[in-house]
Amino acid sequence: MPKPTKGARLGGSPAHQRLLLANLATQLFEHGRITTTEAKARRVRPLAEKLITKAKRGDLHNRRQVLRVIRDKSVVHELFTEIAPRYENRPGGYTRITKIGPRRGDNAPMAVIELVREPLAASTGTAPAAAPAEKAEEKTEEKADLAKSEETEAAESADEAKAEAKDAADEAENAEGDAK
Repeated sequence: MPKPTKGARLGGSPAHQRLLLANLATQLFEHGRITTTEAKARRVRPLAEKLITKAKRGDLHNRRQVLRVIRDKSVVHELFTEIAPRYENRPGGYTRITKIGPRRGDNAPMAVIELVREPLAASTGTAPAAAPAEKAEEKTEEKADLAKSEETEAAESADEAKAEAKDAADEAENAEGDAK
């Protein structure tokens, strides 16, 4: 049996809260963004993210699990065919909550919860720790290449110096031979 959340519920009973969150998630997937209270936005976010993750898998079992929460078949179809493929390469963080200030009348803090439309940045992803390691490897490779080029330049300059010394010695011998 699922353990109910502690404290006050959004609608009164656990059943009413579950239905309220299901309706909020349905409206979020149908419209892309909804304006609600901050408390409801914070509570619907994990539910919406889990449903999108199930839709990304796309099999019949996950479709039936999503249909248990969202009872509108057209919204489920939109979730599986349009929304889930958009987040195929994103490992989470499908929604964004933006606070918009208090509501007129009862001063309740309001927020907009929306589906993220921007593509995932190339620098972020599943391997952020690998990026510094790759940079370190590139730096060591550059240093090794630089050291090799310096060694070759030093060897070439040493060979040139030997050749110049030999030429100078030959010229000196020729000059001595001409002087005699």
